[in-house]
Amino acid sequence: MSMTFEAGSRVKLLFDFWDVQGPAGMVLSVFVVLLLTVFYELLKVWKVQLGKPLEQPTQPAFPLPFLPPLHSSDCQGSSAVFASSLSESSLAPTEQAAPTPSPMNRWRLHGIQTAIHILQVTLGYILMLCVMSYNTWIFLGVILGSVLGYFIWFPLLGQI
Repeated sequence: MSMTFEAGSRVKLLFDFWDVQGPAGMVLSVFVVLLLTVFYELLKVWKVQLGKPLEQPTQPAFPLPFLPPLHSSDCQGSSAVFASSLSESSLAPTEQAAPTPSPMNRWRLHGIQTAIHILQVTLGYILMLCVMSYNTWIFLGVILGSVLGYFIWFPLLGQI
């Protein structure tokens, strides 16, 4: 086996049955490797997304505009009573506590994250072995799949 990159259309990928012999097979193999790499990027985003509900801080129930604090020195006469009244304190933003998942749900979520991690690691090693075929087209398929997967899936993290 050659240890330098070559751009030929003959390569054996991963298994004996994945033996590429011509240009059509190479195009199909590059497409399959590209799709596997896009799926790998999706797994990365999915794993991060599943971990987000546990890390999110509590948010105010409703946004309030910024109101400067009132000081009794700013108020004159009877309006000082209103500055410290109960009705003003009731306008303070209330925070809703994030629902704490039950221990069973936490274990289930952890199990799902573990399964995704296993898939991600396995797929990462498969893609590494594809690149180690030292075929330029397969290598470019992995690189383009990674770029395409990042471009498609990572903007979804900002919406979560």
